[in-house]
Amino acid sequence: MTKNLRPYLNLIKENKDFRRLWIAQSVSNFGDWFGLLALYAIIGRYSDSEFLLGLIIVVKMLSLALFSPFAGYLADRFNRRKLMIWCDLLRGVAVVGIIFVDSAATLWLAYVLTAIQMMLSAVFEPAKTSSIPNVTSEDNLTNANIISTASWSIIFTTGMAIGGFATEWLGTTNVLILDGFSYVISAWFVYRAVIPQKRLSKEEMYRTRNPFKGIKEGLSYLVKNRHILRPSLAKGTSTVFLGGLVYLLIIVSEEVLMMGSIGLGLLYAARGFGTGIGPIIGRRIFREEKDWVLLMGLAITFCGVMYLVVGVVNSIGLMLLFVLFAHAASGANWVSSTVLLQKRTQDTFRGRIFSTEWLLFTIGNSFSVVIASLILESGIMTVKPLIMVYGGVMALAGILWSFTITPNEKAWRLNTQQGTSNTKS
Repeated sequence: MTKNLRPYLNLIKENKDFRRLWIAQSVSNFGDWFGLLALYAIIGRYSDSEFLLGLIIVVKMLSLALFSPFAGYLADRFNRRKLMIWCDLLRGVAVVGIIFVDSAATLWLAYVLTAIQMMLSAVFEPAKTSSIPNVTSEDNLTNANIISTASWSIIFTTGMAIGGFATEWLGTTNVLILDGFSYVISAWFVYRAVIPQKRLSKEEMYRTRNPFKGIKEGLSYLVKNRHILRPSLAKGTSTVFLGGLVYLLIIVSEEVLMMGSIGLGLLYAARGFGTGIGPIIGRRIFREEKDWVLLMGLAITFCGVMYLVVGVVNSIGLMLLFVLFAHAASGANWVSSTVLLQKRTQDTFRGRIFSTEWLLFTIGNSFSVVIASLILESGIMTVKPLIMVYGGVMALAGILWSFTITPNEKAWRLNTQQGTSNTKS
């Protein structure tokens, strides 16, 4: 076991800049998941609307989506390290501000501050993901992303599980204050890290001084490079369905399991644990990078099938097991697509490419949650059949990926190999 973990442990031990960036991510992520159930509890306290509960997820996703194009432009144009520090500090202020929501009349403040928090996250995330190749070698890039994803999942698991109990025992105010403080700690570790970055040339800086020009160049770069476009679609394709399914777990915990925050904490813990082990399993089965686009389609299909089963079973134990399996596939999809984008994208475009990926991801997530919440609100379908529909259509989307995107990837690799052979000859 220790031998299998040695490459990851050595990377953390020997690379201090990656270690500091990793700790910063881990601390702020723990605060996020620790405080999320407190936010849900505040909305539930002042409203019994399923739509308003789903709306906070939509606000989070749409805020990320609407600001993502501009955020990617900032991440390529300015110092990413400084951007991350400021984003952390300001996110901490936004989170703590939610404690001033004390009635149904002030509930709007939770949505506004959450939107601000997510707009800042829209800058932080592409800046962080774009920085990972600059603090690790190419040989360690996959390991670095597995560490980041596994850490996210462990923190998600513990944060959600502890957050469920903390919200009950400490109260929402104390939980949100601790969440805000986690951002301050994160900013400190980013401050201590050395993060190299290839900056735009003076000519590029001048040419893209208009943000819309810079954003347009990023989109043009993505469309022209189909080998980059393909992995950038993987998370968005998955979350068109997975976003609604994760939202439906909230309703399952409340109305089917009758376990409230504790049940949701357990379901989200299974989600997090699956996300952590999925990339490790995926790398063992699909060792060759050339097979990773195929892996993405298979992962989407498998995830959908597992959620279809979740819609059938009623036991908390079985639900936890199949949610874990579903998100193991999702985690493998996430890491493989991220690493391909990091390797295939040049540094000066990386922020814009990852922000575009976030845009697709968040739009898909928002659309998925809105549809699911409206279906429940209108009474068209109850939660368990709706999970089965979402899971079944997600499985079909994965099959479609395997018959369209995967052959195009194989054709590109074949052409690239032929081009290399012709050059050598």
